[in-house]
Amino acid sequence: MKLQINDKAYEVQADADTPLLWVIRDELGLTGTKYGCGLAQCGACSVMVDGAVVRSCVTPIEGMAGRKITTIEAITEDDVGKKVVDAWVKHQVPQCGYCQSGQVMAATALLKQVKQPTNEQIAAAMVNLCRCGTYNAISAAVHDLAGIAVAHSSAVASQTVKPTEHTLNKTVAAATVAVAGIGTVAAIHWKKSQKSKAEGDES
Repeated sequence: MKLQINDKAYEVQADADTPLLWVIRDELGLTGTKYGCGLAQCGACSVMVDGAVVRSCVTPIEGMAGRKITTIEAITEDDVGKKVVDAWVKHQVPQCGYCQSGQVMAATALLKQVKQPTNEQIAAAMVNLCRCGTYNAISAAVHDLAGIAVAHSSAVASQTVKPTEHTLNKTVAAATVAVAGIGTVAAIHWKKSQKSKAEGDES
């Protein structure tokens, strides 16, 4: 199967039902996209497909042929993506940085679709989880890019992308199923190893 990732064509050998994330990271070595929960809840695995945000941990590659896939590795080659990265640096957004590739992808997709999003559109788009709690800095960066002035810290607090009760519930759920997600990864690798072993025995 051929996939177009970061304007390059790749011939991949994975099964059609393999999640895009495994192909990106394991087969192609593009490790900027992260595994978080494995349930499309946290957003760490976010990539852009034809300009829209997609959670790659639950997206089978069988539907990706002929689509334009963009990962964090190529985001600064996009004019909007470069502005987002510059804003992230300006506002010193990252702490541990694990979720930030997904956050940047989400912000880039939003600003490519809506040049000057409203507070409501920003809040609706920037729903990825951050275990370091960088929501204020993320909000400041996106509002800056959107041309929405944030005069002082109290304004930031009132306009920030705050973790709602729903988001906090998602955080708990993501943490609860993390072990299960890791088990899923292990099962996929075990399946691949068994397949390779069987093919080796046959030869």
